[in-house]
Amino acid sequence: MTARDRVEIAVIGNHRPAVLEALGAEFTLHEVESVDDVAGSLGAAAERIRGGLSSPMIGLSAPMMDALPKLEIVALFGVGLERTDLTYARERGIVVTTTPVLYEDVADTAVVLAMDVSRRITAGDRWVRVGHWGPGGPPASGRRFSGKRAGILGMGRIGRLLAQRLAAFDMTIGYYDPRPAPDVDHRLYSSGVELARESDFLFLCAAGGPGQRDLVDAEMLAALGPEGVFVNIARGWLVDEKALVDAVVTGTIGGAGLDVFADEPNVPQALREADNVVVLPHIASNTVESRHAMDQCMIDNIRSWFATGTAVTPVP
Repeated sequence: MTARDRVEIAVIGNHRPAVLEALGAEFTLHEVESVDDVAGSLGAAAERIRGGLSSPMIGLSAPMMDALPKLEIVALFGVGLERTDLTYARERGIVVTTTPVLYEDVADTAVVLAMDVSRRITAGDRWVRVGHWGPGGPPASGRRFSGKRAGILGMGRIGRLLAQRLAAFDMTIGYYDPRPAPDVDHRLYSSGVELARESDFLFLCAAGGPGQRDLVDAEMLAALGPEGVFVNIARGWLVDEKALVDAVVTGTIGGAGLDVFADEPNVPQALREADNVVVLPHIASNTVESRHAMDQCMIDNIRSWFATGTAVTPVP
């Protein structure tokens, strides 16, 4: 096959070298320099593009699809769909694929964050590093992690894996989800506020659908209470971040473990400075194993589609 005959792929956003090297050996890749002007970025190639690579934080909007009249498939590096217009993609017959191979690591991170905040692990690390151990007196006491009450907002794949892990710590587990899971034995609460009121740890695992914002608000945080810990490994914009800052600073809640934020990479100064908050740079799924599996999943989806007409992990 000559270079002229090769399928052409639009590369939207930054992607890992392993993906670009593998696909570049078989397809002609075109970098999209501006997601706001896909057609202008690609020039004449826009009319020939049949596949695309993107990420959940960029997604695939209707204008992007309109700029690519021959687009057949887009492979997302991740599982979020809130910035992809699935309805329009289905109307166009465009297949959207994700990389559903990261859930274990995200669930692990949720446990790590909750335990870190409650046992003050990171705070203790800072205490030692600045020389407070000894001359500074004893550090503040943490709180026990095991045997407590856990509330899970969103009983999807991550929520289920998280529940398995928390059960090993003898936790009583409840959940709230607008779409109840009949195969889950844990107690279903009628609202997020009711769940928060009966929880020592509140975990946000909900998917961030289009238009969804502030699922966790001041009322829910107040219901969690001054000893409660909030953990977010979902999306930052699903939380009223101002209300979260106020809750942390005023002691409305006991602490927070956060992997995501409303305006990444910008993290409110009050959260960065709070001793009862652990902040991570959106790395819940960032392990060598998951990243390798995600790379391969993207590669396999593109290869499979253009070889057989079927994708490996299409969104239903």
